[in-house]
Amino acid sequence: MSLARVHNFSVSLDGFGTGDGLSRDAPFGHAGERLHEWMFTTGFWHEMTGRPGGTGGLDDAFARRFEPGIGAEIMGSGKFGPPGWHEDADWKGWWGPNPPFHTPTFVLTRHPRPSVEMEGGTTFHFLDASPDKALEAARAAADGKDVRIGGGPTVVRDFLAAGLIDRMHVVVVPILLGRGVRLWDGLEGIEKEYAVETAPSPSGVTHVTFTRAAG
Repeated sequence: MSLARVHNFSVSLDGFGTGDGLSRDAPFGHAGERLHEWMFTTGFWHEMTGRPGGTGGLDDAFARRFEPGIGAEIMGSGKFGPPGWHEDADWKGWWGPNPPFHTPTFVLTRHPRPSVEMEGGTTFHFLDASPDKALEAARAAADGKDVRIGGGPTVVRDFLAAGLIDRMHVVVVPILLGRGVRLWDGLEGIEKEYAVETAPSPSGVTHVTFTRAAG
């Protein structure tokens, strides 16, 4: 069976995966871009955004694991758009006409709408479904490849709580946000179900990988 994977998911030292006050002008609320600055300098990100250059090294190597082997993505309503996006029939996400997913992408929302086909192979499907049912739909669309659980923190937490995530890459960023949405709430002891490895980067972030323990 295909795996459910999380990649490049950044959290602050106090465990927040996004800030407070999300809006069209602030997709991550008061956190701004601080949670993801480590990635913006990498060669991977420069290639994704059509620019030359960028750094190599550990951050780039981890960032590049985002795409290989992925056949579908699942994301939450808050990742797809700001509060109230479902009231805008023209809203098609933050990413312009060619989103970076290039696969069937399932948006979990209480306000389903018809699927939206974008450039580059991304088609957004809108589901009001539990984590297990959403994963079942995504696996059917992934054609044998793995499914990326794309966030935000509430979605990743729900999939962890349901025991559905096989591999996870979390990036601990050395900032304190103080408010927003936490990743780890209610998941006490979750580390016992995984082999956990850490890799500190010269950029100041720490890459933490979780691989479901055998058996």
